[in-house]
Amino acid sequence: FSEMILLGQKEIPFNELEKAGLLNKTKIAEGGKKLRKNWSPSWVVLVGNSLVFFKDPKSQTPSSWKPGNSRPESSVDLRGAKLHWTNELSSKKNVFKLRTVTGNEFLLQSETDSLIREWYTTIQNVIDRLDRENPLDNVLLYSLRRAGSVELLDHSDDDERRTSLPRSSSNLENTERKRVKTRLKKLILKRPPLQALQEKGLIKDQVFGCRLEMLCEREKSTIPRFVRLCTEAVERRGLDADGIYRVSGNLAVIQKLRFLVNHEEKLNLDESEWEDIHVITGALKLFFRELPEPLVPFGFFTDIVETIKMSDYMDKVDRLKCLVLNMPPPNHDTLQFMCRHLRRVLEHSDTNRMTTQNIGIVFGPTLMRPERDNGNMAVNMVYQNQAVELILSEFEHIFGTRGAS
Repeated sequence: FSEMILLGQKEIPFNELEKAGLLNKTKIAEGGKKLRKNWSPSWVVLVGNSLVFFKDPKSQTPSSWKPGNSRPESSVDLRGAKLHWTNELSSKKNVFKLRTVTGNEFLLQSETDSLIREWYTTIQNVIDRLDRENPLDNVLLYSLRRAGSVELLDHSDDDERRTSLPRSSSNLENTERKRVKTRLKKLILKRPPLQALQEKGLIKDQVFGCRLEMLCEREKSTIPRFVRLCTEAVERRGLDADGIYRVSGNLAVIQKLRFLVNHEEKLNLDESEWEDIHVITGALKLFFRELPEPLVPFGFFTDIVETIKMSDYMDKVDRLKCLVLNMPPPNHDTLQFMCRHLRRVLEHSDTNRMTTQNIGIVFGPTLMRPERDNGNMAVNMVYQNQAVELILSEFEHIFGTRGAS
């Protein structure tokens, strides 16, 4: 999280996924500033020191709600957070309020009494554990609050204590504020640069959401290590799985795997917690969807769509080959690697029921998308799917003169 990096704090060790499920949620304050209530269902995942919110699967079309193509709406750092039941803030029953140190406030609710009480207890246990393991000292609390809002200190939980102070204490309060500001400034000036923290291993570079060329340069390869690990796992034990890559894995477990990939150097996908192969395929699809620029670069999208529209088949294949050959090495080699893997999946279509068309439907929008949505999403998707199908069908011809193994 940005606050953690800003203040040079050590990473908090990752803990087991605590809980995941559907709750009603509304945000009522941001940085101490009150917001209008707007209740909506949310898929809530409690993992590590964070509470992560996703859109309610029911609010999306069935085809779009898959772990691989859903991004978190927001996440909450639970370090130093406060939790309490509230009846006065909503006409709904079974409501509790979560308040972060940066002044963000959420109401969470469920019609099921036992369910909401279980959530309250679990979140409170995590907050208590984080406070024991990694307590926030006063200076850090102050800085986090200031990061959330310059007015937050005037709206914090000890408002009543402040207003009850006699006027004669105002000078003492001002002196204390100046002293804290001075300490905070010294702390920030002394903090080591990001590069130094990375070299010491205190802050890990991300894998998910990293630009492909940066990730490959860091790993000294043209194919990301995580892509290799996932495809190898699928080829060891998932080629005959029904609906491989089409069937969704458990969202909470996929997010746990995503977190580990971003924070752990060693990852063994043969461990029992990753035994569901659909979790691994879901994480791999999520990796490609979270690339800031897709595997097929934005600049190639229009040319590929126009190529797919061509009527002469061999001209179409030759032009597609030319486009693919001109992609940057990480994009070309990773695309070739993935398509070779998907052809191995196709070899088992009698058992896994994944035809070329099915794979095109899954990977068309995963591997390529336009830079700007021009309102032709449905039309584009047809051409995206057909492009993947054509690359798979003419793999040997398209990748005939250049590529990685």
